[in-house]
Amino acid sequence: MIDGELGAFLRSRREALAPADAGLPDGPRRRTPGLRRSELATLAQVSVEYLTRLEQGRDTRPSAQVLGALADALRLTVADRAHLQELVAQTHGPQLCPGGRPPSARTVRPTVQALLDTLTTPAYVLDPRADLLAWNDAFDRLARPLGMLDGERPNLLWYALADERARDVYPDWDDVVDQGVADLHEHRRGDPSTDVLAERLARTVGEPFAARWRRRPLAGVRSGVRAVQHPRVGLLRLAFETLTLPDADHQRLVVHLPADAATAVGLDRLAGREPGALRSVGS
Repeated sequence: MIDGELGAFLRSRREALAPADAGLPDGPRRRTPGLRRSELATLAQVSVEYLTRLEQGRDTRPSAQVLGALADALRLTVADRAHLQELVAQTHGPQLCPGGRPPSARTVRPTVQALLDTLTTPAYVLDPRADLLAWNDAFDRLARPLGMLDGERPNLLWYALADERARDVYPDWDDVVDQGVADLHEHRRGDPSTDVLAERLARTVGEPFAARWRRRPLAGVRSGVRAVQHPRVGLLRLAFETLTLPDADHQRLVVHLPADAATAVGLDRLAGREPGALRSVGS
C-alpha cells in the first residue's frame, strides 16, 4: 500500500474537493465525487495523462513545481502539504537507505514507565499503530473491565473497530473511530507494519474502516474530552492530552483527567479512594 500512497493521497483529495470550492460549476450529471481528473489537470496546468500516471502510481517523481501546482489546485491545508512532501521523501527514501525502516520498539524507556507510575489518573503510551505499550494502574482499572487490555498486544483502534463492546463503551463512537483512523494515517511515516494493520482491519471490519481509510484523513485530535460508559461507575467524561515523546519511535503519552465532578468521583471509586481525592479540570 505504501508503494501507491502518493497517488492514493492525491486522488483522495481530488475526490474530496467540491467543484464549487475550486471555482467550477457543479453540474447535475457528475458521476464522480469531487473534481474530475481533467478538471484538476486544467487547474494545475498538467496533462491528464501525467496526472493519471501520478494517481495510478506509475510516476512517483513529480517536480516541486508540479507538487506546488497540485497543492494549490486542490486547496490543500498546511497539514496536507506537509504530508505530501513526506510521501515524496518516503517514496525515494529506500534508494538512499536500503533495507527499509527498522521496526519500532515494543517497550518504553524506564523513565517513561516511572513517569506513568507517578500519575494518579489514567495514562498510557501508544506507538504509531495505536498499540498500547505501557500504562499505569489507574488506566488498568479503567480499561480492563471494558476489554481494552484483552490479548497479548492490545490495540486501541482495533478495539474501537473490531470489538463489539466498543459501541457501548464509547457514546461518541463515530468520533472516536474517525480520530483513531486519522491518527493511524498521520503517523504511518512509511512503516509497512501500519499498512499490515490497515489491511487486517479492512478485511475484518470492512467499510466502517475502509471508507475512512480511503479518505486519507489527517490531523487527529491531540486534546479534548472523551466519554466512556463504564460498567462499574457509569458515564465518565475524560479530558485527555497527547504528548509526543522525544524518541525515534514516535511514541505518544496520553493522560486522562476528570472533566467534571461526577467523573472525579467515579475515578476515585475505581481507585478505592474516598470521593474528593481528585478534582476535575473544570473545577
